[in-house]
Amino acid sequence: MKNGVDEEKYCDSVISELEELIEKICRIPAPSHHEQARAEFCRKWFEENGCSAYTDDALNVICPVADDGIGDLVVFSAHTDTVFPDLAAMPFEKDEKLMYSPSVGDDTACLAILMLCARYFIQNGAKPKNGILFVANSCEEGLGNLKGIRKIMETYGKRVKAHYSLDSTYRHVVDRCVGSYRYEITVETEGGHSFSGFGKANAIHIASTLIAKLYETQVPKFGDSITTYNVGTIAGGTSVNTIAQSCSFKYEYRSDNYMCMDVMKEKLIRVLASAPENCRVSTKLLGERPCMKGVDEKTQKEMSRMCRQIQEKYSGLPCDTVAGSTDCNIPLSMGIPAVAIGVFDGGGEHTREEYIERESLPRGMRIAMEIIGSYFED
Repeated sequence: MKNGVDEEKYCDSVISELEELIEKICRIPAPSHHEQARAEFCRKWFEENGCSAYTDDALNVICPVADDGIGDLVVFSAHTDTVFPDLAAMPFEKDEKLMYSPSVGDDTACLAILMLCARYFIQNGAKPKNGILFVANSCEEGLGNLKGIRKIMETYGKRVKAHYSLDSTYRHVVDRCVGSYRYEITVETEGGHSFSGFGKANAIHIASTLIAKLYETQVPKFGDSITTYNVGTIAGGTSVNTIAQSCSFKYEYRSDNYMCMDVMKEKLIRVLASAPENCRVSTKLLGERPCMKGVDEKTQKEMSRMCRQIQEKYSGLPCDTVAGSTDCNIPLSMGIPAVAIGVFDGGGEHTREEYIERESLPRGMRIAMEIIGSYFED
């Protein structure tokens, strides 16, 4: 109970409002790097509900509580961007059991719950144990490349002592990060006519040879680490009777171990260096997500244990710990403890058929309220 207002009663009283807020946010398009409208909605909502907030130049909406500019901070965040490129309003439907919309779970339900939790603690004058930042952050998905949280950590740095990202179902706690490097690799040659120029270097052939070599890669192993790689797209050439002058492909490797990431980079460099001299190979870095490094193991385990216990307490379901690629990658790479927690149940993540279970929302509210409330005075 904060300042005489019962948290459970609050959770029960806002479920209809929560569902309305989820729908409103879902209908505002927000591809990564294009979150302006959704960010502005969140900022206005905070201000209309008595919470001071501002938007930084990375389109993060920041709602600070008791931030004196020098003291320790705890960050609670949920991302505003979606994995979908649509710039038109997203469809939204619901029935007695489910709510359907692209991004309804990832990460709209989490964002709406974060906003309502922030309002509770601020409106009721709850006193935090140290400074708190409630953040609706940008660019978590794909080639957003974690721009929003990078900016938060650049601004507040080592003042941040813990970071909680609301970005999962309550069946999991993400307490280890999967790092990744993503590249666009382009092969260029002289090319020519398929008949009169027969024998000249073909960019598609060379690119295919390089891809075949990349797929011969033996992934490194340190302890129980997991490392993967993938070529996701390939494009090039002009016509069936033209020796291709250019061919590009997108390649990524991922790992939950930073030493494995270094080894994979060396392997990529060696493969690209094996290309014949009669071509030019260029590499463009599309995205980079760092691995966990230098985090206090005891603190990290305690945060994970607390969140797992609270999620199981309210969901009634077992909660496991997993590795994942989330906003937590950035603080974890800086040695700052961080976990991604779950506040709903549902499925279809990253598909247009994504859904959440409506009956999971009261449980999610209680999970978020108790975890956030642990950083406020009784």
